[in-house]
Amino acid sequence: MLRLPSLGELDRTVAGRIYLCTVPTDMRKGFDTLAVLVREFLGQDPLSGHLFLFISRRRDRLKILYWDADGFAMWYKRLE
Repeated sequence: MLRLPSLGELDRTVAGRIYLCTVPTDMRKGFDTLAVLVREFLGQDPLSGHLFLFISRRRDRLKILYWDADGFAMWYKRLE
């Protein structure tokens, strides 16, 4: 079974910053398209190890993109 780290564990292991993209994002976008948004909209390097948060138009869905040691990782959450 695959175990994802909790936010508490991430908080201790990630020494980077958290950036929020305030413009609503299409939640169908994948790794590469979100990485382009990080470069163009936020003006940051997606390979920096920072966390990049994206919200849906209705603000009920959230995606987090970050660069892990060997590739991009993404979390997707539906907010209730």
